[in-house]
Amino acid sequence: MSDTPRRAAEYETSLTGADKTVATFEGPKRTPLGHVQHFLHSHPTMVPVIVLALSLIVFGILAGERFFTPFNLSLILQQVSIIGILAAAQSLIILTAGIDLSVAAIMVLMSVISGKLAITLGVPPSLALAASFVLGTLAGMMNGFLVTRLRLPPFIVTLGTWNIFFALNLWLSGAQSIRSQDIDQMAPLLKFFGNSFRIGGANITYGSILMVLVFAGLWYMLTKTAWGRHVYAIGDDKDAAELAGIRTDRMLVSVYALAGFICALAAWASIGRVGSISPQSFYEGNLQSITAVVIGGISLFGGRGSIMGALFGALIVGVFQSGLRLAGVDVLWQVFAIGWLIIIAVAIDQWIRKVSA
Repeated sequence: MSDTPRRAAEYETSLTGADKTVATFEGPKRTPLGHVQHFLHSHPTMVPVIVLALSLIVFGILAGERFFTPFNLSLILQQVSIIGILAAAQSLIILTAGIDLSVAAIMVLMSVISGKLAITLGVPPSLALAASFVLGTLAGMMNGFLVTRLRLPPFIVTLGTWNIFFALNLWLSGAQSIRSQDIDQMAPLLKFFGNSFRIGGANITYGSILMVLVFAGLWYMLTKTAWGRHVYAIGDDKDAAELAGIRTDRMLVSVYALAGFICALAAWASIGRVGSISPQSFYEGNLQSITAVVIGGISLFGGRGSIMGALFGALIVGVFQSGLRLAGVDVLWQVFAIGWLIIIAVAIDQWIRKVSA
């Protein structure tokens, strides 16, 4: 016991001469390209923003002053409004690592239902629209229940329901369109989002405003609420989300239901945009909505990307189509350019994802 103080003193004396250097562990230094990769991984929306800015510059040079006229820019906004709203619904599904091939079919079916109720059956237009919102939500819930209860891949489920909804479109409408004159006479409310107002030389439709409001609302829900955080968690790793206490099946049904409701909103806006109701309109809307989402930087693998990216993606497609048209490029090559945009967007997404690998 008497040696204890002496040993403690010797121990402290030896500590004073010990090396006090702290061990550090440094990874390989990042190259300039590596810094760009990490920046884009942290800010995925910047990819479509940069592409949109470059597109505006390039087509402004190619097409000349006509491209930047207020009328042409507002026309681009009008042209992408319906696909943009569908892309908002599609984004919700893709963020959960799914895909929905039925969004356009739900939209057209809801437009046919509201038209048949209001024009053929004489139901008040407001009630016809309310019915379309309820049925659109139920159509989305049907997709969600099939995915969660039967454990089927979303691709297979929505491929099947796309055919079901498309067949119902033709059956309910008799493959006949509802004319614009009949809508104007009996249910002008159905064409509300086709109305517009002028600001300077720009012609802004209420449908364009609706698209922006839909994206703004979804941005708030996905970034400022627990529901939004759960959507990203499910897309990133569904099993881990379940272990964290998230009711993943209930969440997925709510996501599909909300997507169906947004499709019903798109149906109302599409009547105003087209002026009539056709059961075969927007036949390629499913693929166009996926195109906008992919170009907008939302990962097809789920869990990563910003809902605003889909808005920028839709605008990029609109800018390309408008710029190439004003430059005198054939429609065939416009489709060719959009195809390369999709491939490049997915390649960039894969490159960015390597940061977390």
